[in-house]
Amino acid sequence: MDGQSRFPRQRTSSGDAYRSGPVQAPVAGTGTTLPGAPAPGCAVHRRLHLTLDPADLVGVGAVRRRLRSALSHWGVPELSDTAELLSSELVTNALLHTGKGAVFDAELGSDHRLRIEVQDGTSRLPGRRRDPEGEYATSGRGLLLVEALADSWGVQLRGDGKVTWFELAMP
Repeated sequence: MDGQSRFPRQRTSSGDAYRSGPVQAPVAGTGTTLPGAPAPGCAVHRRLHLTLDPADLVGVGAVRRRLRSALSHWGVPELSDTAELLSSELVTNALLHTGKGAVFDAELGSDHRLRIEVQDGTSRLPGRRRDPEGEYATSGRGLLLVEALADSWGVQLRGDGKVTWFELAMP
């Protein structure tokens, strides 16, 4: 199953509603945009919005593929490796530790700064492994990677859960 059929919802040009299916392209040769389609060069062209069902760990791979494709399309493929790794960590954490789904948003600002947000439905803050044997564990290093590789990151509590985010600047 490809990523588009798996995650068909995209933001509309208003930014606050969703519709199914791909965003319509401008009509060739007319210079006009179809209703509901963002204008070329608009910030909506640099935004990726995906939803994942609870425990959908297979969806993490689709997030990585869609993110890599988007970053290439936006002209910043050099951010792909780090963005994919850190996004995988945050999405996987949201799916494994909350028992709920996740909402993934990526946006490339006009300053070429990439912001990734992963929203989940619990207000429990993420934490580092505290046990002394954690050094030898096969998991539990995701936030250490985010801390080491992101230019900035954090957690924001919201009424319906939290958003864990990170930002990457162009090298």
